[in-house]
Amino acid sequence: MCRLARPAYRMEDANPTDWPDSMTQNIMNFMEQLMSSPWIYLGIFLIALLDGFFPVVPAETAVITAGVYASTTGEPILWLAIVVAAAGAFAGDHISYFIGRTAGGGIRRKMKPGSKKAKLFDWAENALAERGGLVLIIARYIPGGRTATTLITGSVGYPLRRFAFFDSIAAISWGLYSAGIGFFAGHAVEGDPIKGLLLGFGIAVSITVLHETVSFLRKRAKRRREALLGVESAGAVAGAAGVTAGAETLVTEALVPEVPATAAMADAKAE
Repeated sequence: MCRLARPAYRMEDANPTDWPDSMTQNIMNFMEQLMSSPWIYLGIFLIALLDGFFPVVPAETAVITAGVYASTTGEPILWLAIVVAAAGAFAGDHISYFIGRTAGGGIRRKMKPGSKKAKLFDWAENALAERGGLVLIIARYIPGGRTATTLITGSVGYPLRRFAFFDSIAAISWGLYSAGIGFFAGHAVEGDPIKGLLLGFGIAVSITVLHETVSFLRKRAKRRREALLGVESAGAVAGAAGVTAGAETLVTEALVPEVPATAAMADAKAE
């Protein structure tokens, strides 16, 4: 049986208004093929691992995307994506910890004072001193903060067993959080992955902005309290000094009249 030859595609026959739709469809097809591939789990693991000590890698983006597609297409498997994301984050944090343990001092000395990286390290060091291992859980959700914190914990000789305990909680909760945002965002838009991705990223950004805003307001309130306490302390010191001076004056005035009486008694004895 003869087959009719398919007419050749010509650029002039294309409708320019169809290009955005066709491009979107091609991207969607590529993403669906990628998400349905078993290699996606290795990809998520490696991205989360690299993000532990190389923070420019978008680990949250990858895990949120996996969550969206798990909700809208059923691939990848949600619980498996969470497991590999948490395992990769846990491994990456430990690499950062050991880097800090071996070369953390040199990395810190090379930082320019007052730079963004130096401020992150200062924050991590102060937070670790105040809150201990709990800061590892908090820093996991702060862009750039997780790397600074894990490096600092290694450089100060924080016990590895305690580090592993708190970091496991941080990695698991981060995997659940990132994949969960994507999953519920995809579910909310009724099977549209693109809208799900936009909604998921919007939720993640909103949470980050909210956290930074609350942190800023708390720091400002703390500075105001410290300033008020400083003024009150200065007033208390001044008041105490005034009371002491007044007491000394009263004692002096009470003793002065006794001096002439004492002198008169001495004169009488002499006579």
